[in-house]
Amino acid sequence: MIREFRPALILVVLLTVLTGLAAPLAMTGLLGLAFPFQAGGSLLEDHGKIIGSALIGQNFTTPGYFHPRLSATTEPDPKDASKTIPVPYAADNSNASNLAPTAKALIDRVKGDLAAAGPAPVPADAVTSSASGLDPDISPENARRQIARVARARHLPEARIADLVAAHTEKPFLGFIGEARVNVLALNRALDQLSAP
Repeated sequence: MIREFRPALILVVLLTVLTGLAAPLAMTGLLGLAFPFQAGGSLLEDHGKIIGSALIGQNFTTPGYFHPRLSATTEPDPKDASKTIPVPYAADNSNASNLAPTAKALIDRVKGDLAAAGPAPVPADAVTSSASGLDPDISPENARRQIARVARARHLPEARIADLVAAHTEKPFLGFIGEARVNVLALNRALDQLSAP
């Protein structure tokens, strides 16, 4: 019995060390050398201070900034642990609202967002949250709808803001994979270099 058990045990230990330790450590090390920015969390700095990640959205709400896609992330309520409260872009609790398309709460929220968004057609990402609740990007259409508000708040010509949006619009990967998108944090950083909010 021990004779049959020993090779199986050796194989389990060997494969655990190879696939559970050696391969992940080698890949982490190699990819860290090849892509240090991405491996470090794609962190963005301003004057030596980390201000965010290019991969995780932030909750910009003032008129002088482009607003991100809605976030449905929540955290436990500090006053009542049995309940949750909205905490947009809570990176430690990535989730969607999980509300069904027929849920009254979702329908009411979207109707309110549609009314606030202005004339139709409204881009879907202007009134819906992403599946992760952490999406750092918005569609170019969503960004263009916000140009007038941002220009007014910053006392800049709309054409100058439109040029900034165009410069920060990323094309689909290889021209056909994914959608065109605008990273909100990168766009807002570029805005701050033009003028104060």
